[in-house]
Amino acid sequence: MPNPDSPHAVRAFFAVLAVALFCVPQAAWAQSAALKDEVKDRLGRVEQSLEDWDVPGAKRELAEVEELVPAELEPLKFYQGRVAFEEGRYEDAATLLQGANIEDRPGSYLRLAKDTRDIVKNHLRAESAHFIFFYPKGKEEVLVPYALETLEAIHRAMAEDLGWTPPGGKIRVEVVNNARELSRVSTLTEKQIRTTGTIAICKFNKLMVTSPKAVAQGYDWQDTLAHEYIHLVVSQMSRNTVPIWLHEGLAKFLESRWRGKAGLAMTPSTQALLGKRVKADTLVPFEKMHPSIALLPTAEDAATAFAEVFYAIDYVHQTKGTAGLRAIIHELKNGQKDRKAVEAAMGMPFALFEKAWLAHIKKQPFPPELLPREERVVLKEDAKGKVKDEKEKKGREISFGEFDNVEEVPARRFAHLGELLRERNRVKAAAEEYAKAHKLVGDKYESISNKYALALLELRRLDEAESVLRGSLRVYPGSPSTNVHLGRILLFRKDYPKAKTAYLEALASDPFDPEIHLALTRIHGALGESALATRTRQATVQLTNLKPEEVDRAAQAFLNEEGELSEMNVPAAGGQAAPPPAQPPAAPGPADAGR
Repeated sequence: MPNPDSPHAVRAFFAVLAVALFCVPQAAWAQSAALKDEVKDRLGRVEQSLEDWDVPGAKRELAEVEELVPAELEPLKFYQGRVAFEEGRYEDAATLLQGANIEDRPGSYLRLAKDTRDIVKNHLRAESAHFIFFYPKGKEEVLVPYALETLEAIHRAMAEDLGWTPPGGKIRVEVVNNARELSRVSTLTEKQIRTTGTIAICKFNKLMVTSPKAVAQGYDWQDTLAHEYIHLVVSQMSRNTVPIWLHEGLAKFLESRWRGKAGLAMTPSTQALLGKRVKADTLVPFEKMHPSIALLPTAEDAATAFAEVFYAIDYVHQTKGTAGLRAIIHELKNGQKDRKAVEAAMGMPFALFEKAWLAHIKKQPFPPELLPREERVVLKEDAKGKVKDEKEKKGREISFGEFDNVEEVPARRFAHLGELLRERNRVKAAAEEYAKAHKLVGDKYESISNKYALALLELRRLDEAESVLRGSLRVYPGSPSTNVHLGRILLFRKDYPKAKTAYLEALASDPFDPEIHLALTRIHGALGESALATRTRQATVQLTNLKPEEVDRAAQAFLNEEGELSEMNVPAAGGQAAPPPAQPPAAPGPADAGR
């Protein structure tokens, strides 16, 4: 989520500071009126640089002010505190802001500095060439190598596509535990975060991201890191002049560049929603997206608008390439309004661009058989029922509620009956009932597809199971549970390259599943990727408390010829098999920009 606006309170406070500057007694510093005007002007430039996301520029300007005024001057301390906060020096920021007599209240820079300091003070850190990754002590350690690789990949991609690399040292990335902490380190309330499903924010010269452990079914955390980094690049590159609709379109369109081409982030479900609105001729006109997509009357309108701006950027990219994207940003930086910037970049009147853009939307291959679904991520605390910790799960759990979203009553009944039969170990009969349900609804429901595939796995009907799982992935790409089940088949067949792809897809949404890391330990070893095998071995140790040699033995025994394909047989500490987890009812949808 970009945060290009500077709070009105800051502007008001700056006006107060300007008055205070002139009220300093002559005994404190005997300066001429001209010099006082210069100091006021320079502090104004510091403020503007911070609003423009130019922290190095603000720091340079502030250094010159420091040569002109007494060190105890409150306006000076305020901006020294602001710069310290933007640089991640939270203790210094709190001390300086207190010295500036800033009120300690929710939303103030002093409160933000104190809260952020307290939340991250015990975080561990890991560094790469361009990033510093701060994370809570615990299982978040498994995120580190994958997060830094993702960030470095999107860093390279944006340098190539947009021609920008952030100045001023390494970029901070801070992982928080939950929505409450994300609220404390940002300007969003906890209610806003829960309502919108926001799980990451780009603000204050850094990226802030919620741990996947806080989300009921995980989320696409690697794409999210890339998405927020793009917001940072666009904000800095444009000096914070890009409007929200273009910001979100750029970030969503480009977020997949860390793993390949741009434009891979649009989900089938969102396309289905867009297709529905196209058919009903109820697309959101561009003029109604102002001043903010978030102010549209319904959540469906907002989701439709976000999809439309994705395709606006897609159209610019198809027509003018990355040069077109750069041109829009440069025009905005130079003071053009959004319509004029688009006209200059595209070489056509905006009305003609809008007409071509809408025609481009209508040409998309909308999946007519799918129903639009809400893709807002759901925090564990807000999920229906209680999300049990892995340690609390005992034996095979059967949850009939996972078919509650199946609208077709016959299909729901067949699926329920299949679940009853599977619970009683009548697997062949269960597969027949699941097959009936699947025949009625196809790939529409992930819960039915996965249960059917698990029964087929128990029966060793692997080709059929693979077909069902791949069909489900067409509708729910990135689903961790579906990719894990597919990975089991491919690993059992010793198709190591394809198994690696499936398990890495699962890890991109659910990085704390021990099976993923254990399977990858086996796969990397088989492919001769010793460094990667060491990494996944350590992750398995972190998540299971097994010893490294126990992990190696378990990896070699994992999914061998005698292994049970339909259950996770990852040993727990001490070599005992861990109980299989209940299968999640649905895959997480990609988090929205602003994530």
